[in-house]
Amino acid sequence: MIITRFFLIRHALVEATARARFYGSMDVPLCEAALVEEVALYRWWAARLPRPARWVVSNLGRTRGTAAAIFAAGYPEAPLFVEPDFAEQHLGDWQGLEHAALPALLSAPAHPFWPHAGEEKPPGGESFAEMQARVGPALEAACERFAGEDVVVVAHGGSIRAMLAHAMGLSAHQALTFSIRNLSLTRIEKHGPDWRVQSVNEDPWAAD
Repeated sequence: MIITRFFLIRHALVEATARARFYGSMDVPLCEAALVEEVALYRWWAARLPRPARWVVSNLGRTRGTAAAIFAAGYPEAPLFVEPDFAEQHLGDWQGLEHAALPALLSAPAHPFWPHAGEEKPPGGESFAEMQARVGPALEAACERFAGEDVVVVAHGGSIRAMLAHAMGLSAHQALTFSIRNLSLTRIEKHGPDWRVQSVNEDPWAAD
């Protein structure tokens, strides 16, 4: 049986002014102070991740920057395959809004653990359910392209939730119950036709 293993990393913390707003698929920079403070964490990543492995990033700079920090911490630099369909949810007209402004714009009650429902579609953007519909096929395509290999994917909280939802057959509402931390590891595997979830939010402290 062919087993393809995915090591899903949520990108590093973005800079403070971006965190104060809904940034979605905006190309915002990483927090330089956090990159310096978390050097030990990048060293853990460099030792923890499989070698060799294929590396995949989204089209947003914060995923490439996170991969670069892991390489700088000691992981042998690898080519980066860019998969735009692994990008974060496009929030349309909501992108750039302060968090407090969103509730007045919603057409449906917010998710219990997220600022908006899984089916809520921002004007000019996409719903989380629509993001699931693009992430799932891209994940399956990566399985075909890298069949039987280890694949490191540096992506986003939303796209990692969507990958978990695809693997587990979850609805958008169910997927939004996952909390995916920055610089945490989520591991999923494709065993023939079937998916298996190995871990969610693994980090040095969870591993101890």
